[in-house]
Amino acid sequence: MAWRGLHISKPAHLSLDNGRIKIKQFTTEDESEEETGEPLYFPLEDAAWIIIDNNRSTLSARLIASAMESGTMIIFSDQRHHPCGMALAFHQHHEQTRIIRLQIALSTPFKKNLWQRIVRAKIINQAKNLEMLQISEAKTLKNMIKFVQSGDAKNTEARAARFYWTKIFDDFLRSDENDIRNALLNYGYACARAVIARSIVAVGFIPSIGFHHDGRFNAFNLVDDLLEPFRPIVDWAVIEQLRIRDNSQEQMTIEDRRAMAAILTRDVVIDGEQLSLLHASEKMADSLRRAVEEGEAKLIHFPNGW
Repeated sequence: MAWRGLHISKPAHLSLDNGRIKIKQFTTEDESEEETGEPLYFPLEDAAWIIIDNNRSTLSARLIASAMESGTMIIFSDQRHHPCGMALAFHQHHEQTRIIRLQIALSTPFKKNLWQRIVRAKIINQAKNLEMLQISEAKTLKNMIKFVQSGDAKNTEARAARFYWTKIFDDFLRSDENDIRNALLNYGYACARAVIARSIVAVGFIPSIGFHHDGRFNAFNLVDDLLEPFRPIVDWAVIEQLRIRDNSQEQMTIEDRRAMAAILTRDVVIDGEQLSLLHASEKMADSLRRAVEEGEAKLIHFPNGW
């Protein structure tokens, strides 16, 4: 079972060598890019994800194909070191056609019930963060859960989010692109989004067909539905990183990016079991499959502790 990840922050060439990822690193002093030291090796079967965090690395076609076959996702970053895309395995599940037909045929009431459960799980996890920060208004946030109706018709999610952000950070605007807190959040969300995409594809779903998010140009509507209860886990990781980083640094550092990527190995609790976030996303995806197959929204599970 894949459980580790690679974060490639320096120029390198990645290829496949006897089932291992071979990493040849290069100097960054000039364009000649001479090799530095002996190649590094990493078992492909252990790799759940590879993050390419520089724009001078190269990957062999054979490695990419083998990664797709083994279910290893590859995340690419832009020039600002923000995750901007991924290569994701497809057609992995032996009954994908049946699962897709069920996904497309979901009734409106069922989809609304799923969204209701997602919003409730998200608010519960947001309240948990306030409790861990010893903020008394956590009770106010918890009380909002009872107002979440089928399909969240009253948009309680948005009201809870506005309240939550005013308590978790001082002088904070989620829309401020220059705020380091937003940079950290966005990096962490992108990593979590990628691993959820990996998990739902592995059980046969099409990531572009959501049950609440319905963006015409969004290839990951279903992923964005399921990401919501995972967001507070990322939020907490950002809080922890802000406590230890040099906050005179206005831009994300390599240490910041590695800390956010490490979210995928963070322990969380789901359905009474302690698992890494990576494996919790797999458990969540499998519970969604059962919920869809049996027509019971209550069968879906999300992390509720970390």
